Amino acid sequence: MTDVGIEQRIADRRERVHVLTGAVCNNNCVFCMEEDRDGRYVTNSATTDETVRWILENHRDCEEVCFTSGEPTINPALPRWVKMARAHGVPTISVMTNGRALGYERYAKGLVAAGMNRFYVSIHGHERRLHEGLTRTPDSFDQTVAGIRMIASLARYGITLHTSTVVTRRNLPHVAAIYRFLRELGVQQVVFNVMQANGRADTHFEQIFPRYADIAATFAAFVREQTAIEPRPMAFLVDIPLCTTEAVPDFNRGYVESYVHFEPAQVGTALLDADALAGRTTGRAGELVQIRRSDLDGARRHKRDECGACKYERSCEGVWGNYLRRHGWDELVPVRSEAAASELEACGA
Repeated sequence: MTDVGIEQRIADRRERVHVLTGAVCNNNCVFCMEEDRDGRYVTNSATTDETVRWILENHRDCEEVCFTSGEPTINPALPRWVKMARAHGVPTISVMTNGRALGYERYAKGLVAAGMNRFYVSIHGHERRLHEGLTRTPDSFDQTVAGIRMIASLARYGITLHTSTVVTRRNLPHVAAIYRFLRELGVQQVVFNVMQANGRADTHFEQIFPRYADIAATFAAFVREQTAIEPRPMAFLVDIPLCTTEAVPDFNRGYVESYVHFEPAQVGTALLDADALAGRTTGRAGELVQIRRSDLDGARRHKRDECGACKYERSCEGVWGNYLRRHGWDELVPVRSEAAASELEACGA
């Protein structure tokens, strides 16, 4: 991370390639956006050696390949696919995981030996009761913590360890405690992800989804407090409209990576309409559809006319329609640029 402002960091981000790997997941998170587990099983089971090889051969200049969706460490092919990515010269090879399998030393070191050099581990509390109340999976806290400890112990080999904490009504009051707990474990970057209002997060919205204004205020207060202890807290708030986080230092305002992934053609046709699919069918025999994160965001996020006057208009991805349906636009106030504000002041507005 650098001192470059959030808008420039978003503009400069490079596209990451996602490989859908985990057909199943051994957690049962209340906020999971992949609510259709049967559908995910079908989609992710379609990933084969040939699929991975084709993706790698057609993205030779990519900066990062990330194995994700479901729980990738359950797939016995993961180490083999990691080796394939390394053989193709991918600089950063990563996995999004609940980390439970990483507590097994032989397995964790095997992934590193195969070429895995970045781990994104999901953990949603600093205590067993908080974490497992959200994952709804007994013993998941101790296993995830063991996985984090194991990967942290491998940092000397150039391994990067980030965590992802999905912000809910339950853990929002504990942001500071979660951050300090994870940093003490050796986590390099602690990322707090605001929920996407899809899947189970939509089903259980009223029970678990905090208002954006409350998230932003709580995080800003935490950063101010933590800065007195640690000049530059390695905590980042991600996937929240930028207009709500003006009180958060730019350094701590994160962003969601731009990415592309591939799904079986019959699944892709259910996600995108015919016009959007034009030219997207790809793969060795046209069996895959290229899907970008922006495709899905464009269908589910929204902006209003007033957003056009906001200094973040180009950087903002919009607001989830399911969120707006509950709370409307009141807390989402466009932020004028300094130039626009000065012009209005000069005009007496």
